[in-house]
Amino acid sequence: MSTAKGRSGPNGPSAGTSERLIESTRELLWERGYVGTSPKAILQRANAGQGSMYHHFTGKPDLALAAIRRTAEEMRAEVARLLAGPGTAPDRIGAYLRRERDVLKGCPVGRLTQDPDVMADPALRAPVDETFDWLRGEIAAVLAEGQERGELAAELDPAATAATVVAVVQGGYVLARAAGTPDAFDQAVTGVLTLLAAHATRSR
Repeated sequence: MSTAKGRSGPNGPSAGTSERLIESTRELLWERGYVGTSPKAILQRANAGQGSMYHHFTGKPDLALAAIRRTAEEMRAEVARLLAGPGTAPDRIGAYLRRERDVLKGCPVGRLTQDPDVMADPALRAPVDETFDWLRGEIAAVLAEGQERGELAAELDPAATAATVVAVVQGGYVLARAAGTPDAFDQAVTGVLTLLAAHATRSR
């Protein structure tokens, strides 16, 4: 948990400023990275007074940690919803892969792995690592469930396939950003879904 201080709770008088600070930091981290997210930029984006950051948080690292955790929590909630949706295991994986994204902005969590300052700080890196570990585990669980239901061939390795799915998504973001078009991401997703379909059983 963040070591934010001086908060009054979600409905208290200080909640508005602290929320604006977190949301502004989330946006700036996605746009500019950790170094480019200066306290001045955060305060300007949040329309907050000078010194308000240190009233609610112990400093920029503490605020960044709260922002990263918020981003990770939102990503997990959305992915969990899609993976728990209707249909077969391949259908649910497909729903995750084809969910609406701002592809050219990149993954708000994945992009943090390219930020040396975030990766050099164990506290900031932890929620990133935990989120991808969780994601691989959730996808593997869906694939294993699909095998139990006879939707996927028994020889499919759920853990290895889950790692492949996550790698394709993150790599797809990189290819799309390099090309300046989401087409490369869409092609990568189509490719991994085709490979997954090859392991689907006829009983579907």
